[in-house]
Amino acid sequence: MPTHNQPEQRDGQGHEPEKHEVDASAGYERTDANVVGIVVFLTALAIFAAVTGLLCYGIGKVINAHLDKEDGPNSKWTKTADVRQLGNMPSSPELRNKVAELTQTFPTPRLQTDDGAQDIADLHAREDLLLSNYSWIDPSKGTVRIPIERAMELIAQRGLQVAPPAQVQPPMTGDSRPAITMPLTDGFARTSFEQAEAQQEAVRAQRGEQ
Repeated sequence: MPTHNQPEQRDGQGHEPEKHEVDASAGYERTDANVVGIVVFLTALAIFAAVTGLLCYGIGKVINAHLDKEDGPNSKWTKTADVRQLGNMPSSPELRNKVAELTQTFPTPRLQTDDGAQDIADLHAREDLLLSNYSWIDPSKGTVRIPIERAMELIAQRGLQVAPPAQVQPPMTGDSRPAITMPLTDGFARTSFEQAEAQQEAVRAQRGEQ
């Protein structure tokens, strides 16, 4: 009856390893490297690199030929130049200044860095500047834009021109005229961002007075 037990060692005899076991008694690898396999691998790698280089060179040639065909032959206004001979072109300070100027004066719409509250505040500031100060409309005609407070005073003194009554068609059967008892809004309101800025300015002013 076969068993998995190893045969007993006899006195004075070493243990003979089986074929599927690794003999580590020598402490080093007894077999040599597979030189043929290494040579085959290196040869295949060299062939693969050479074929890949040839394919890339051929694809580049095809692309350049297609681009040259689209550009057409050279004329008296054009010529073929090898950009590799130019090397690394130095950066011009004038060019950097020009790019910076164009970047600062880039036309709207620009990319907003916030939710637009600052843009609205700037718009209202420009509107307040026009509404609260004198400014020219057309110097050649002598027309001037006056502050809104002065305009209200002049209107209160002189009054408004009375417009002729408008011809109103009689309502149809079942219709009624809408009656507005009070205006819904005065047409202008500060945003929450501007109100917060105004509160902060008032707090800073109070601290400065104290």
